[in-house]
Amino acid sequence: MLIIAGLGNPGSKYAAHRHNIGFMAADEIVRRHSFGPWKNKFNAEISDGKLDGEKVLVVKPQTFMNESGQAVGEILRFYKEDLSNLVVIYDELDLPAAKLRIKTGGGSGGHNGIKSIDAHCGKEYRRMRLGIGHPGIREKVTGHVLGDFAKADKEWLDKLLHAIADNAALLVNGKDSSFMNKVTLDINEKSEEPKSKAKAKSHIRQARSTKLKDAPKSGPMADMLKKLFGDKDDK
Repeated sequence: MLIIAGLGNPGSKYAAHRHNIGFMAADEIVRRHSFGPWKNKFNAEISDGKLDGEKVLVVKPQTFMNESGQAVGEILRFYKEDLSNLVVIYDELDLPAAKLRIKTGGGSGGHNGIKSIDAHCGKEYRRMRLGIGHPGIREKVTGHVLGDFAKADKEWLDKLLHAIADNAALLVNGKDSSFMNKVTLDINEKSEEPKSKAKAKSHIRQARSTKLKDAPKSGPMADMLKKLFGDKDDK
C-alpha cells in the first residue's frame, strides 16, 4: 500500500502558509480522486482510496511540523509498510515557485518536518519537494515560509496542485520520472493556453483592421466588406 504524507501545521491560522503546501497537495489528491472522509487516527488525519486500482493512504500529521515523524512512524509500523512505500510531500525554499522534484533518500535541507521523519523512520523514502521560491535574503526566510501565499501565487499554485493530483497514479507504480515530466508538461500547457488564445484573437483583429484599411470607401465592394467585417465607425 502506498502512503502519501503531506506535511504542514494543523489549524486554520496556518492553512494558507507556504509551509503548508504539503497539506494542500494531500487535500487535492483526496478531493480529485474521491477518497473517503478524513479520520483522526495515529496523531494524524487519514483518508484512504484507490489510485490505478491500488489502495492508497493519504496522511496529514497533526503533531505540528517539527514532530511529523511521530505520526508517520506510527502509521508505518501499524500497517507494516516498508519505507519504499512512503511518499512525503513538503515545501522547498530552494526551488523556484511551481517547480517539483522527487527522489528517494537524501538530506533534510534544513526542513524540520523531514528531520523528524528521518529520525523516526529512516531516510530511504521518496521525497516530493514543491518549490515555494526564496525571498532573496536570509532575514526574510522565516516570514516567507510561515507567511500566506500571495494572491499572485494562486494561478501557479492551483496549476501545480491540480497537476499533482491528476498524475498521482504514477506514484503507485514507482514511475517518479514520468510523474515529474507529466506534472511539468501539464503546468506548461495550462500556462500557454491563454497566451495562444490571446495571440489568435490578435491576428483576427489585425486581419480585420488591415482589410478595412485597404478597402474602398464606397461602392458595391465597400458595401460587401461592411457586411462581412462591420463598419469600423460602428459603436
